[in-house]
Amino acid sequence: MKKKIRLFTSGMTLVLLFGMAGSAMATWSTKELDNEKIAVNFQREVERGNYKVVTTDELKKWMDQKKPMLVVDTMPFEESYRKEHLPGGVNFVLPIPEMTSIDEKTKAELVKLLGPDKSRLIVFYCGFTKCTRSHNGALWAIKLGYKNVYRYPGGIKGWTEAGFQVEKGK
Repeated sequence: MKKKIRLFTSGMTLVLLFGMAGSAMATWSTKELDNEKIAVNFQREVERGNYKVVTTDELKKWMDQKKPMLVVDTMPFEESYRKEHLPGGVNFVLPIPEMTSIDEKTKAELVKLLGPDKSRLIVFYCGFTKCTRSHNGALWAIKLGYKNVYRYPGGIKGWTEAGFQVEKGK
């Protein structure tokens, strides 16, 4: 009888393990394909934009070191910036679709915000990795001749998930 119980228990353990592994593999596969699409799209944006990328931890370290930089929140003021933004961040709203051109008014406002120092450290961010507003900012800063341009892909979501302090908009 003990042998039958051990076999039954071992068999049930295998069924449970394979069942859990099967469902985990199904979830894993779907999410991984989504992750792959996000990663490849992001990499292609960075290549087209010719800018650099900064991680949440790196950006936090720069801020803690009081490294001189301009941090630009590219999300709509009412939807995001007013609620919360990265410390010291300024707001410059950009669209989500990739900007293949820029009108003269927007160009002049962006140049005014970025300033005359083309070697200034500038970091653009938006809501999260898939959001392309920060891509547009970094892309156009590079096109306008700025040399030290970064995109922070984690955005406000990554920043708050890391537990870092935010500022409230005015």
